[in-house]
Amino acid sequence: MKKTWLIIWLLGGLNLCISAQRKEAAAPAALIPLPVQSTWFADSFKMDANTSIHADKSLNHELNLLQSYIQSAAGFKPLTRGSDISLLIDTQLVKQPEGYLLSIQPAKVTLIAYNAAGIVHGIETMRQLWKQSSNSLILPGTSITDYPRFSYRGMHLDVSRHFFPVSFIKQFIDQLSIYKINNFHWHLTDDQGWRIEIKKYPKLQTIAAFRNQTLIGHKKELPHRFDGLKYGGYYTQEEIKEVVAYAAAKHIEVIPEIEMPGHASAALTAYPDLGCTKGPYKTAEFWGVFDDVFCAGNDSTFTFLKDVLDEVIELFPSTYIHIGGDECPKTRWHLCKACQQRIHDNNLANEDQLQSYFIRRIASYVNSKGRKIMGWDEILEGGLAPGATVMSWRGTAGAIEAAKQQQMVIMTPEDELYFDHYQSLYPEEKVAAGGYTPLSEVYAYEPLTATKDTALIPFIAGIQGQVWSEYLSTPGQAWYMITPRMQAMAERAWSPKEVRDYSSFTSRFKVLEIDTSLVFEEINYRIENLEKQKITVSLNSHSTNVIHYTIDGSVPDINSPVATTVIPLTQTCTLNALLFDRQQRPVHRVFQQLFSINKATGANIVLQHPPDTKFKGSATKLVNGVVGTHRYNDEQWLGFSKQSLIATIDLGSEQWINQVGINCLNYHWQRMWAPQYVLFEGSADGVHFQKLAKASKFPVNGINKILLAVKRTKLRYVRITAPPAGIIPAGEYGAGGNSMLLVDEIIIN
Repeated sequence: MKKTWLIIWLLGGLNLCISAQRKEAAAPAALIPLPVQSTWFADSFKMDANTSIHADKSLNHELNLLQSYIQSAAGFKPLTRGSDISLLIDTQLVKQPEGYLLSIQPAKVTLIAYNAAGIVHGIETMRQLWKQSSNSLILPGTSITDYPRFSYRGMHLDVSRHFFPVSFIKQFIDQLSIYKINNFHWHLTDDQGWRIEIKKYPKLQTIAAFRNQTLIGHKKELPHRFDGLKYGGYYTQEEIKEVVAYAAAKHIEVIPEIEMPGHASAALTAYPDLGCTKGPYKTAEFWGVFDDVFCAGNDSTFTFLKDVLDEVIELFPSTYIHIGGDECPKTRWHLCKACQQRIHDNNLANEDQLQSYFIRRIASYVNSKGRKIMGWDEILEGGLAPGATVMSWRGTAGAIEAAKQQQMVIMTPEDELYFDHYQSLYPEEKVAAGGYTPLSEVYAYEPLTATKDTALIPFIAGIQGQVWSEYLSTPGQAWYMITPRMQAMAERAWSPKEVRDYSSFTSRFKVLEIDTSLVFEEINYRIENLEKQKITVSLNSHSTNVIHYTIDGSVPDINSPVATTVIPLTQTCTLNALLFDRQQRPVHRVFQQLFSINKATGANIVLQHPPDTKFKGSATKLVNGVVGTHRYNDEQWLGFSKQSLIATIDLGSEQWINQVGINCLNYHWQRMWAPQYVLFEGSADGVHFQKLAKASKFPVNGINKILLAVKRTKLRYVRITAPPAGIIPAGEYGAGGNSMLLVDEIIIN
């Protein structure tokens, strides 16, 4: 039988000799993710009401799926008495799990796969390729060989901060299937709401699933405002089963996340005896990390969690159960007699090892049920449970540490794959969690650069995009943030590194006509040259429209200069730019960037200590003329944590000055604190420095623009010293850890 299908396949067009007889053509514009290998032909296959489909007996479900897709797209249901389209399994011909071969000829379509999942991937490729005609669908002639780069390709969705109906969850799963994403990580519990029915604990539905009110606006905005409206909801077990079955039909595994030991405010509100202080507690109305967590010294905590997991495991047939493990403050444990007794009785060194004890105990129980645990990279603290898979979200360190222990890793870095971050620096952009992760950065992400040790690479199972919902209260807002970054992530997860191209991706994405903001077409800038007190800027866009700009603060119009060449800037200004189409109509929003041109711009700068946070880079960032924004991942800020900022600027010659300044970012909600002080000193020889000015008050919750007048002085060198605030105090986000000092543009006038 296999020989028969091999002959069919060779006759179908894979054989190079036969393929050579067909006239080749350019690739169709719309296909995401790109296949491993493809050849395109000038002919096509016409699918109409007389078209028939044959499938292996094991593929009846996939046959029905294809029929439903065709009926939805064209209004007819193909026949099953014939084989114009064949769906086949052959593990000899296709050797890669989830891989498939697709041949489209004028008279026949053949899809052969390693397994049923591969058949679905091939069907999704067909869906992207077909075009509607009168009462028919047209498929371009092709021969495709395709299989995934990574076995794990995931998308995460937080339904705790904001609840999404089952109808949206199914739409989300539909999108995952289209782009060959095979894991749906469902974040079901957190401080702000418990979203899964647990029959043994009814208060999780009546109490933990609801909060009394919700924060209005961004949490950085002070004073905080609330809407006063009760908010919540949960999925019944029948709805959970419905979603799991719906995903399984598309060969997508649903991985439930039950947060522990932290992010437990909602559960503790329903069952306060599970906390160290015994309450009272309340389901969180604010976004952040809270000190009240599950009590690790209380056996009833483990009884509760095991009971919960029993019901979860019954509902989800997934290989993995995600147990969270992230952002667990140890404040309550440190003061809790039961937790301290647990530390003593088990010869644990500290609260970090108590967390490891907690995770290991839960992992052992999950393993006893035939499942494996998965957790965020904090589960490494105090020792990693055997067999646990780590989601590395705080960079690459957790991934490397887990891989060295020969345990599997999913790369989920927040800087590249958190889709709740801003995707545009435009001031009008919808409120988002923070940071800046543009489409280009998602597409440029390469997970295997996490380590140079090739022995660790096999332990990197794949990548996953994260959708946290603090600021996504509606499906529309969610889709705005998800697309097209999800599609970029999908191509990075599936396609070989060698076949990917960002310009090609954006072109293909536009042809697919997915409903999105197309913010990736908006205007960006680049510093082309940096000189003393002068910078040269270029403007660019992935759009074919024309860029007009101004530097006088006005909004550009059709008569404003066209950005066809570089733009020299010799004084402080706001560069505004706007796209205009062929009909001379404005397109998108006004681009805006503040540039500060002063004596420090382009000057030589030396840092006594390099930046020691994730906000790293050249010292030149402090004197490049570009003023950083509150979207702190805009690559203009430098961060210091354990060492002070000590920067010395050489103006090149003695010059008169009367003003000094620097910007500092004060966002406690992101562990970013203003410095203890900022000291400015001056020198003529670079050896002997005298005080010029000192700032010690930083009242702004956001960017503190420090600009101080000094007595008119002639000097060549300016030294700036700013020590970080130090350890974050109790009650603040990140308590007990080092604060970060973020600084940007130095000003000397």
